[in-house]
Amino acid sequence: MESWVIILLICGIYLAVTLAMGIIPGLKVSDSVSGFVAGDRSMNVLLLYFVLGASIFSSFAFLGGPGWAYSRGAAAFYIISYGATGMIPIYFFGPKVRRLGEKYGFVTQAEILQDRFNSTSLSALLAVISIIVFIPYLTLQMKGAGYVITTISEGAIPQWLGAGIAYLVVLMYVYFSGVMGVGWTNTFQGIFMMVIAWFLGLYLPYKLFGGVGEMFTQIAQSDMSAMLQAPGLNASGEPWNWWSYSSAVVVSAIGFSVWPHLFMRAFAANNDRTMKLTAVLYPTFQFFLVPILIIGFTAILAYPGVTPADSILPYILTQLDLPIIIIGLVCAGTLAASMSSGDAILHSAASIGVRDGLSHILPAKWLTDRKERNLIRLLVIIISLVAYYFAVISDVPIVNLLLGSYGGVAQIFPLVLGMFYWKRATGYGAIAGLLGGVLTTILFLLYPELRPFPLHEGIYGLIVNVSLLTTVSLYTKPESQERIERYLNA
Repeated sequence: MESWVIILLICGIYLAVTLAMGIIPGLKVSDSVSGFVAGDRSMNVLLLYFVLGASIFSSFAFLGGPGWAYSRGAAAFYIISYGATGMIPIYFFGPKVRRLGEKYGFVTQAEILQDRFNSTSLSALLAVISIIVFIPYLTLQMKGAGYVITTISEGAIPQWLGAGIAYLVVLMYVYFSGVMGVGWTNTFQGIFMMVIAWFLGLYLPYKLFGGVGEMFTQIAQSDMSAMLQAPGLNASGEPWNWWSYSSAVVVSAIGFSVWPHLFMRAFAANNDRTMKLTAVLYPTFQFFLVPILIIGFTAILAYPGVTPADSILPYILTQLDLPIIIIGLVCAGTLAASMSSGDAILHSAASIGVRDGLSHILPAKWLTDRKERNLIRLLVIIISLVAYYFAVISDVPIVNLLLGSYGGVAQIFPLVLGMFYWKRATGYGAIAGLLGGVLTTILFLLYPELRPFPLHEGIYGLIVNVSLLTTVSLYTKPESQERIERYLNA
């Protein structure tokens, strides 16, 4: 039997176990929208830690991270920089979100923002923006799964089929179990990925160079020494400037704290202590990104010229004389990285689309709890198909997909701050700021030559966003005092 067939069998067993772990927990929560979207608000620290941690251990980490270290050197430390700071805001507003959700029945980000700013238009706008930025994020995960399966099968399974197989499993357990399926599979996958990451991060440098220190020494003494000089290289292979690097970190950290699928997990926490403790513990996930980046540095001298750079990890596995079972487990771990983010994104996107979009269009009498839950499940299928389409035809690098999404989602941050900390913030101001920020971000993303300084496009979006939010709010009627006090004193 061919070695790649054995590897695929191991990955198949892993997918089967994941499917079972994803479906079974869903049997223990209520058959309601609250059960499907928020898990009956019963998540403990362990589940919440791994659900949030899965946003880092994604295709972005296991494939994009090594890909950046391999092709752009020290620029890859950007990933650790924003991950270490992105949860700080959630420590402060996360418990407020949880308490208000429990009291008023909120289960999505747009629902709570709609209530504070008294605007159904804002809710619908947030639903559209959330789904738009989710599509490339989910596409990223599918592309990652396709890369892995295609590479380990030595091309026998095309990328479109590999992505389809992995995400059929994801679709099934998200469809049947909702957030609890996401929670338990993420816990299983998270532990599995941590073990795999440290094994590879320590074993590969030892195998190829005699150790991590020796590997960096040889890179420093070679003609590739520029790869170790911060802030690394840009996408063109030239030195990345500090303006671009720093602004990318700031935008990513800001966007990280308000990603709708992360924000929504506050509604699932069982108490305030769980929410705060998770935020405090979360930066420890950065320790597990260190070996991921070491993998990419390992290949700089050992395997030059590999394209696309995002496929460097599975490529290394096919070149080393490792036991078949080890390779199979590593590939399964890489698949886990893709799936553990994709499921959370898919679940959140569908929930937002129905709760914050369709619910304002369809007649309230018709939209019963049962029908709403079924609509969310239908949207799970539709969003999967749309993201799968882009995953198959798009050739945009994995990290670029994620960076583009962060600039848009970061525009939600000023609204969250205004919701809790500025009593004069109004619905009109929120809509104006959000629209202005998103449109500005898109403009500078499509036409980078218009930027007066080499900053991330999201920075320009935030400047316009805050300016419009402030100005329009001051010139429009404030919300009722009772509504404002509900949030300022939460």
